[in-house]
Amino acid sequence: MYVILVYDVKTERVNKVNKYLRQYLYWRQNSVFEGEINKNTFNRLLTGLKKHLDLNADSVLIYTIPEKKRINSILIGVEKGRMDTVL
Repeated sequence: MYVILVYDVKTERVNKVNKYLRQYLYWRQNSVFEGEINKNTFNRLLTGLKKHLDLNADSVLIYTIPEKKRINSILIGVEKGRMDTVL
């Protein structure tokens, strides 16, 4: 499945969340990650991500799409994150 993940977390957690998500997805721009991921890895990502969040203050929005080829994206301006390497 293809995943687009957008987050809004308190400043003190941004770096930890960002570092964690880079293990699974490509950084696209501030607070936005995306990439192809299988169901088991997706579930592992969710379980670990919850450990980095304050569920009473932070929010994460995740879009799952069955196939990337069904997505059309348009970039306006500078591309901030290239999708060539997952750390």
